[in-house]
Amino acid sequence: MQPDAEQISATVFAALADPNRRALLTALAEVGPSTATELGTRLGITRQGVTKHLDLLEEAGLVTSTAGTGRRVLSQHRTAPLKIAQSYLAALAADWD
Repeated sequence: MQPDAEQISATVFAALADPNRRALLTALAEVGPSTATELGTRLGITRQGVTKHLDLLEEAGLVTSTAGTGRRVLSQHRTAPLKIAQSYLAALAADWD
């Protein structure tokens, strides 16, 4: 396990504690790169709310943002931090068995 796996996992768990952020990640996994407006329409969340949640997800490494055409910013989910958190939990579970 990576030495910083506990810190990465803690950040992932904190980011995933909010149901709106979990819904955003699910939507990004289902439809691929999307704008805040597209995500807000899909989930019934204001664009400003989506942007706030995407910023927190990006800080946790779960989302990346790239420039689209014009002023559009596309967000995309990342699985690497989730895999680290999954490994962290698996190591803890192994100690319990």
